[in-house]
This record gives sequence, C-alpha cells and structure tokens, in this order.
Amino acid sequence: MPTSALPVEDVLPQLRAALHSHASAVLRAPPGAGKSTLVPLALLGESWVRGRKLLLLEPRRVAARAVAQRMADTLREHVGATVGYRVRLDSRISARTRIEVVTEGVLTRMLHDDPALEGVAAVLFDEFHERSLQADLGLALTLDARRQLGTDLRVLVMSATIEGAAVTRLLGDAVRIESDGRAFAVETIYGAEGSPALPGDAESPELRVARLVRRALHEQDGDVLVFLPGWSEIRRLGAMLAEAPCKVVVLHGELPAAEQDAVLRGADPGVRRVVLATNVAETSVTIPGITVVVDSGLVRRAVFDPGTGMSRLETRRISRASAEQRQGRAGRTQPGVCYRAWSEGAQRSLAAFTPAEIVEADLAPLALDLARWGVQRADELAWLDAPPPAMLDSARELLRRLGALDDADRLTAAGRQLAALPLHPRLGAMLRRARAAGATRLGSELAALLSERDLQRAPGAQREADVLLR
Repeated sequence: MPTSALPVEDVLPQLRAALHSHASAVLRAPPGAGKSTLVPLALLGESWVRGRKLLLLEPRRVAARAVAQRMADTLREHVGATVGYRVRLDSRISARTRIEVVTEGVLTRMLHDDPALEGVAAVLFDEFHERSLQADLGLALTLDARRQLGTDLRVLVMSATIEGAAVTRLLGDAVRIESDGRAFAVETIYGAEGSPALPGDAESPELRVARLVRRALHEQDGDVLVFLPGWSEIRRLGAMLAEAPCKVVVLHGELPAAEQDAVLRGADPGVRRVVLATNVAETSVTIPGITVVVDSGLVRRAVFDPGTGMSRLETRRISRASAEQRQGRAGRTQPGVCYRAWSEGAQRSLAAFTPAEIVEADLAPLALDLARWGVQRADELAWLDAPPPAMLDSARELLRRLGALDDADRLTAAGRQLAALPLHPRLGAMLRRARAAGATRLGSELAALLSERDLQRAPGAQREADVLLR
C-alpha cells in the first residue's frame, strides 16, 4: 500500500494488534496526523476483515467525499473502486468497494435495514469529538446490535480532541491508543483583546477578522483559511476583502459539489487564495496551499427551544477543542501560523469541549429512530451522554400528535412511513397529509424548501420571508 510520512503511521502496528485481539479501540491523533485516510487503508488487509467492508463515518458530506477521493488517489484508483462513498443524494460505490465512507445518517439507515451489518467488518467513527446527534445514535445502535446479535464487528472511535477515557469506558473492552506527533508545527498568534466578538458587540466579528486577514496576508506566505460561523458572515467578509491582493473563495456545506471540489483542488500557480469557510473545513478536509488560519472563534449551532417546539440557530463561541482542530488546519502540509481573533487570556476561559448535540438539539428524529429500533427507554442503550429525559418526552409527545407513536410509544403504521423518509418527522407528516389531499407535488416542494438551502439566497434575489414567493 502506498504510504506517506504522517504521524499516525507510528501507531499503526499498535492499532492493528489492538483490533486483532479486541473488539473496540479508541485512537486519539492530532489534526493532520493522517488518521482519516491512512487508518482505513492500513486495516483493509487484516485477517479479521476477510474480504468484508470497512465503514468510515464522517460528520459532513464535503469531508466524506474529500476523504474518499484522497484514499482513492493514494491507491491510484478512481473513487468507486476500492474506496467509495455514500452520502445523502449522492453515492459512488461498486461491487469492488471495500472501504465505504458514509455520513452519519446513512449509517443509521443501514443499521435499521440490517442490524447485523452483514458484510461489514468494522465501523470507524471519525472526528467523534464533534459529538453530533447522529454520531452518538449511530454508536449506540452499533454497540447494541453487536451485543444483541453477538457479531464480531469491530468498532474504532477516532478524534484529535476526544475525551478518550469516557469513550473507552463506553466501549468496554477497548484499547486506547495515542498518537502524539503532528505533521507540522503551527505558531499561534492571539490577534485581538478579550473574547471572540459576537454579533451585536461593539466591533463586529467580520471587522475583527478582516483586520487579521489583512495582517496575515502582509506577514505570511501561502493561502489563508478563515473560519466563520455562517454564510451571512462569509458574504459580508468577502465584500470587505474585495480590494485585497488575493482571490477570495468560499467553502460551506451548501456549496454545489463541483464548487467544493474546485476549492479542494487548490489554486492555480501564482494565485494566492483566501478561503472563507464555516466549520465544514474544521475536520478531515485538506485544502492545498493553506499555511495560515484566521479563526473568528465562532460557530453557529441549532438549539432546540422547548417553549416554541422549534430549533433556532445560535451563534456562540467555540470550545478549546474546536480551536485546536481549526489551528491544526494550518499545519497539514508544512509549518503554519494560526491567528486567533481573541486574547490568550480569553483562550483559557473557553469551554474545554463542544457540548454534545444530543443535549440541546430537537430530539424528535432521535425518538423516531429509537421507536423504529424497538427501544422504549433510552437507558436500554449505551450513551456517552444520554438524551435529556424531559426533551425526549417532549419529542415523543410530538410524535404521538403526528400519529407516529401509539400510547405505549410503539411505532405505528404511520410512524413506519415517517421513519422511511429522510426528513424531519414534521415534514414527513406534512408529506403524508399532502398525498392524502391530492397535493403530493406541493407538499414535496414545501418539504424541499423547508429542509434545503433557501432558493432566494442567491445574489440579487428578493429577501422577503414570504413562502409564496418561493
């Protein structure tokens, strides 16, 4: 197998030995160590794999596609041969595929369809520190299926900033492996006073970051990766940098795949780029030419409001673990520099880890998945953080009102139909009623508008909120 000198190579013999004799392992390796791409390739030839597949979970579609492409390049093959991917609305796999890179929701559906995961030797949870709801659910269902069915399925949890002891306890008979090296050193520069600026502060986050980007362009060589909380900040900062001596490009999850690929291919010779990105670039994505990171210190997360029964987007300061992940993007291919838009003192005041999504998200989809799995009490499964009982009860009450659960919280026929749809249960119920009313097309269009990118976010589009315009 072709290799490259990356820090994780030093622990690959230890990892192979661990998974040869144990059912589970936890690998902690710093950003840029190569775990996402080298580990699956290194495990493929192990005797316990015996021609079966490896599933590699990535938290985002852009990362899944990029990781699959990088492994295929290492093997000098096309994506869809030995290495393929499966994400929402897109897949490239074949009968030859032995490593399948999937997003977390895809794993949940695979488990529902086949709890034994026939033909799968191991599930690798990459970048588990992000603690997405689907990752926590996927791990809980995988461990439950392995326990109930007695399979020899291996489980490997990987991250740069994971709480290794807690995950090791969750997995039971797990070996914990540490890779201490980093591919290249990264210098950290604290470029502002106080904590990361929030929207509404005296100095806007974009203004502070724009100043640091200009400083970085003056003081450093190489391309610059800028972390911002969302599309609106990307658009405003792009306008501020219109006269800067560089090419400004963007990278976020809603960007069409072809445009994402163009960013990940790198710049033309002689062109210096500033890449404005959301935290989609925080993990498992290598952008050629990046040697400088400018970090706003902000992230946007969906937070469930029990009072309204709806989720809202909230801009908040990142954790120290997330800051470490972002910093590591500057040292992927050579020594780099990270400019942080806050002070060194404020760094110590940041939360140590990002809160698990399961403790603050809308749990209606989770409650539906648990009912489909046949679980009526969440404590029947093993969790790193269990779903909050009050929020889970509220989610189940919603599902009962939608007709998805009966009074004993068992899945109804309508609930089985909702569970088969890749939509929030509210939108799935709307589709069912639309079909019953003979308005399937209208219901489908409304579901797409409410769950996907706003069609009116294009430049020059009307900004009214009226759904009829859409």
